[in-house]
Amino acid sequence: MPSYLSPGVYVEEVESGSRPIEGVGTSVAAFIGFAQKGPFDEPTLVTNWSQFTSRFGDFVEGTYLAASVYGFFSNGGGTCYVVRVDDGTAPRGDAEAGAGEPDAVGPTAIGAYSVVARPGVTGAITVEVADVEGDDPPSDAFRLIVRRNGKQAEEYPSVTTKRSKENVATRVNAASALIEITEPGTGAAPARPEPQTVTLAPPLPAPTGTGTGAALSPEVYVGDADRRSGIGGLEAVEEITTVAVPDLMSAFERGLLDLDGVIAVQQALITHCELMGDRIAVLDPPPGLSPQEVGDWRTDRAGYDSKYAALYYPWIGVADPSTSRVSLVPPSGHVAGIWARNDDQRGVHKAPANEVVRGAVALQTQLTKGEHDRLNPAGVNCIRAFPGRGIRVWGARTLASDPAWRYLNVRRLFNYLEESILAGTQWVVFEPNDDALWARIRRTVAAFLVNEWRKGALFGLTPDEAFYVKCDRETNPAESVDAGQVICEIGVAPVRPAEFVVFRLSQLTSGTGAVDE
Repeated sequence: MPSYLSPGVYVEEVESGSRPIEGVGTSVAAFIGFAQKGPFDEPTLVTNWSQFTSRFGDFVEGTYLAASVYGFFSNGGGTCYVVRVDDGTAPRGDAEAGAGEPDAVGPTAIGAYSVVARPGVTGAITVEVADVEGDDPPSDAFRLIVRRNGKQAEEYPSVTTKRSKENVATRVNAASALIEITEPGTGAAPARPEPQTVTLAPPLPAPTGTGTGAALSPEVYVGDADRRSGIGGLEAVEEITTVAVPDLMSAFERGLLDLDGVIAVQQALITHCELMGDRIAVLDPPPGLSPQEVGDWRTDRAGYDSKYAALYYPWIGVADPSTSRVSLVPPSGHVAGIWARNDDQRGVHKAPANEVVRGAVALQTQLTKGEHDRLNPAGVNCIRAFPGRGIRVWGARTLASDPAWRYLNVRRLFNYLEESILAGTQWVVFEPNDDALWARIRRTVAAFLVNEWRKGALFGLTPDEAFYVKCDRETNPAESVDAGQVICEIGVAPVRPAEFVVFRLSQLTSGTGAVDE
């Protein structure tokens, strides 16, 4: 207590009766799959496409991780974690150690630089350092010539070691289809390499979809929480709200996993989300399934029943930015981006449906209304093309059989409310457990829920209709107080989407409905 020993005016700061609860993030995704390079089995934060390419490489034919992350960012996603798993093409020592970026066998040194052939490049690759042609060239400039099987394939007539747009690593890595150059660490620019010709070590084989290679165990994806690997490694990252494994289908296409292995991994992903209680699994169907087959696979073969998972069909056609070719990819990455965009523009309470799939130029299957009528009750969220309106997500259901958790936005809203209240009431721990504390808890939670009601997240004309908060002697009897427990009961009325919009029209005869005067 302060001491007042002399006359005067005193100003004191006191805590208010309630403390504000801030809403947690709802749009942080996690992707697990195959990459061109990067660390294995380690959740890595990525906030834009450039960060992904610098850390994990570019698009690789036959894999879907890069395409999914690209679709996530292009559809409005802002933050994600990437976990690279080993598909069997990396050296086993580095893969098991979970370190390094094993893109090639033995990088070749050219002066202070390390040069490797890009994954998938075939033939004998040689790199020549020569003098720049012309009169009086800059002393630090040199010419780089790349040959494949003895024939010149690429030439960089004037590059330098200086930190500029003409930097050799910057120029080559941005333009070359054959080699990659790694610069030395930060500091002064390295010396100009001497004229020389080197032959690069053969690169590792890139995934090609040929079906060759050793079979993968589902454990490669499932991972282990203690070693921070695979799906298990995501337990250490609290802010994740969405999880997808797009390259599960890459392994299936290449014959590395059978359909039972796919189901085992997806079931492990669902189990992970259920145990964490704050994230949703976005599932992809196996490739090439017809509407009849995907319905049978969903209900008879896989048989998933979870309020923490959602399934989207069909696969979408996207244009590869590097080649402009259209290829089919699983929809999970684009859907995760749509969820993030929907949360940012409307709020997590709005169903993430009737939203355009940015980057999608085609669909694997053009669904009819009859086919959609069969898939929607089974919890398969369809993606459809509408004339003049583009390709849109046209479903917002979970895979739960319980009608209370049928809609995706209801499950995600509860995740958001639970995590926000949990994070915003940590100050309660070890406070005196009495009526004053219970009143402060009621005011704090009620103030937060009123704000959510005003945003349209809760159903009701008044706050009393939208929610209730009960924390008093009834919920906290003497035995629970003696046990050191505080129990607060909260009930909310979530808004549900207008999934079926019905207009009823009737024909009026002449004069019917006229008002007599």
